[in-house]
Amino acid sequence: MKIEERLDKFLWAIRVYKTRSEATEACKSGKVKVNGAEAKPSKDIKENDIIEVRKGSVHYQWRVIIPIGNRQGAKAVSQFAEDITPQEELDKLNAPFETIFVKRDRGTGRPTKKERRDLEKFIDW
Repeated sequence: MKIEERLDKFLWAIRVYKTRSEATEACKSGKVKVNGAEAKPSKDIKENDIIEVRKGSVHYQWRVIIPIGNRQGAKAVSQFAEDITPQEELDKLNAPFETIFVKRDRGTGRPTKKERRDLEKFIDW
């Protein structure tokens, strides 16, 4: 007997998405792939399928151990899906964000041309 489960239901059950409707929407918008191909929410997944989910700039990957449809506790998820996300993808979560914030005193108005040029030189540096 081969056990299969809907993709959106499985993603919800292993806590990739908080709601099943979020999982369904992610599948419809092309953020979820099964074995390298984009998948609809109704795609049946089975044991040893590789699921890739794009959240922001990170591409998470799981290998299906046992397809389930019931939501699992966070500790039990590892019995049903193995996280095989490459380390370089996880490193993207800790990448430093470079932002430049220039504070101007209130009431000083817009920057003059000279101030703007100085600011552009600083940013290009």
